[in-house]
Amino acid sequence: MATQDFLVELGTEELPPKALKPLSDAFTQGIAKSLEDASIEFGKVEAFAAPRRLAVRIRDLADAQPDKPVEKRGPAVKAAFDDAGNPTRALTGFATSLGVTPDQLDTLETDKGAWVVYRTVEQGKPTVELLPELVDQSLAALPIPKRMRWGAHRTEFVRPVHWVIMLFGNKVIDTPIMGLKPGNKTRGHRFHCPKKLIVPTPNDYEVVLKQEGYVLADFAERRAKIRAGVAELAESEAGGKAVIDEDLLDEVTALNEWPVPLMGRFEDRFLEVPAEALISSMKEHQKYFHVVGADGAMLPLFITVANIESKDPAQVISGNEKVIRPRLSDAAFFYETDRKSRLEDRINRLKPIVFQEKLGSIYDKSVRVAALASKIAEAIDSDPALAERAAMLAKTDLVTEMVLEFTDLQGIMGQYYAANDGEADDVAKALNEQYMPRFAGDDLPTTATGCAVAIADRLDSLVGLFGINQPPSGTRDPFALRRASLGVLRIIIERELPLDLQTCCEWAAENFTVLTEQDTASTVVDYMLERFRAHYDELGIGAEVYLAVHARRPTRPLDFDRRVKAVEAFRQLPEAQALASANKRVSNILTKQGGDQIGETVDTSLLQDSAEQQLAEQVEQQAGKVLPLFEQGDYASALRSLASLREPVDSFFDEVMVMAEDDATRNNRLALLNRLRNLFLRVADISLLPTAG
Repeated sequence: MATQDFLVELGTEELPPKALKPLSDAFTQGIAKSLEDASIEFGKVEAFAAPRRLAVRIRDLADAQPDKPVEKRGPAVKAAFDDAGNPTRALTGFATSLGVTPDQLDTLETDKGAWVVYRTVEQGKPTVELLPELVDQSLAALPIPKRMRWGAHRTEFVRPVHWVIMLFGNKVIDTPIMGLKPGNKTRGHRFHCPKKLIVPTPNDYEVVLKQEGYVLADFAERRAKIRAGVAELAESEAGGKAVIDEDLLDEVTALNEWPVPLMGRFEDRFLEVPAEALISSMKEHQKYFHVVGADGAMLPLFITVANIESKDPAQVISGNEKVIRPRLSDAAFFYETDRKSRLEDRINRLKPIVFQEKLGSIYDKSVRVAALASKIAEAIDSDPALAERAAMLAKTDLVTEMVLEFTDLQGIMGQYYAANDGEADDVAKALNEQYMPRFAGDDLPTTATGCAVAIADRLDSLVGLFGINQPPSGTRDPFALRRASLGVLRIIIERELPLDLQTCCEWAAENFTVLTEQDTASTVVDYMLERFRAHYDELGIGAEVYLAVHARRPTRPLDFDRRVKAVEAFRQLPEAQALASANKRVSNILTKQGGDQIGETVDTSLLQDSAEQQLAEQVEQQAGKVLPLFEQGDYASALRSLASLREPVDSFFDEVMVMAEDDATRNNRLALLNRLRNLFLRVADISLLPTAG
């Protein structure tokens, strides 16, 4: 089948920079999927995205759908003809509905009888006829929360659309798209090349724009050029290093068609302001990259990326320096003003700020978190007084001028202001560490005080909101309780804290007087333990391992984690499947014979067969070895040791009749199996692991 390259470009007003890449990805994927659904063969798919355009190029696109065999089944043969062999009404009706005569139909033999069928070949449609609808569908499905109209058009899009290209080979597909008739003309840079440019074929697209239009249409190419240019400028002009935030790089890439990095300077006096405040001001408002020296300290420099190749770049730099000066002056003013008042003097200003209608103000939350953090600190051998102090000050920077202006600095400024007030180092650090981890993979608190406050703050939210019956539901999680749960689990596990979730949640519940739900602490613990499932899935540990441990409901996260890793290691042993199968068999036998009512005391005088004697002896030996390991939390070594029971267990089931007629013998054998199973249950219910066959 013949193929051609295909190009579609949508030319618009400047698109929202943070939405450009997601829109481009969705547009590209939408067209590719539509082609797949239409069974049209194609080669490489290439996306282009710049401030004023979204484009997709499809290489080697087939010029038509493939022909498709069609088979439609009609009535059974015995119902299709009467006794004389003439067509019945059922057959003629079926044929008429298809626009054919009965003699054009075939028969199909199946194991359930013979049927009348209609067979034909449906000819594939030309690709050029299908493309406009496929493009329309892809545009309609783009993730645009709020669409706009422009002029007298009824058409809606994220920004006004001014031109459309649709080329199949060198042929224009001129079916209207977005209310516009497509052509083969694009437009260059708004200032460097404000004219229409002809794109002869899809293969010429980015070449024409780059060589004639001053536009780098390829997002990835533009991004790489900006990264390299910014880094080179920082090194060559200042001997420093540009700090390139990936999200900022994406945004700057989406703002520029023809990027030109330029370096500017600000006064040294601004370096007295915390670097985070300067960076936030430059990044959020001006989209500048900052520069650091060899020692990592911030230099009084910034790099902006202009969307124009100026004949007088000094003028552009000067303009940017004039713009950034008042921004940094504001930050300096806020910092100076804030330091005139101590954080503790701001505690009462938290009283009017509502945390949650039923759970009170931020002040009320601070009091609860302080009480809880104190208990947690004591449990992890930290200083309760420091944790309580840090928790009471934790939210006070929310009412500082700096954080009111730059909300992303909460916690960070709290640490600076606490240090300025002369608070203990751990207290100051905890004001920032309370928010850690802020996202998946983020750093954790480094101080015990920070750990105590971070855990207490999250548990207070979890217990409070579950206690008034406002847990997360579906995709709705306004208080980020899922993230809070994972944060608590990560801190406890990675900082190896000996905390019990049940105890901590009960402590948290004691601080509330408004909880309406019964046994809120247990509900929260169950919810948090369920978060482990996704956590281990990301680590490549199967759900069956998680479920085996979860069946025992260990409520100390560090203990839970050790069990999971021990079971995962045990699962790799050659004995694992047989022992999992044996445990499953034992579990079924014990459940049928009374379950929890069966003891585990074995009377050796009642052991008759050598196989049961050997198993009893091995179980006792293993109990002596593994019980101390369980007490130490060394589950991996314990399970490795228990793996040696495979042979005596197999021999027992091969040679011994558990359900002996003699009651005493039977009960003794059940007790032996119960003792065996309970050793494994000290770690997990391994009967839930996959078994052979």
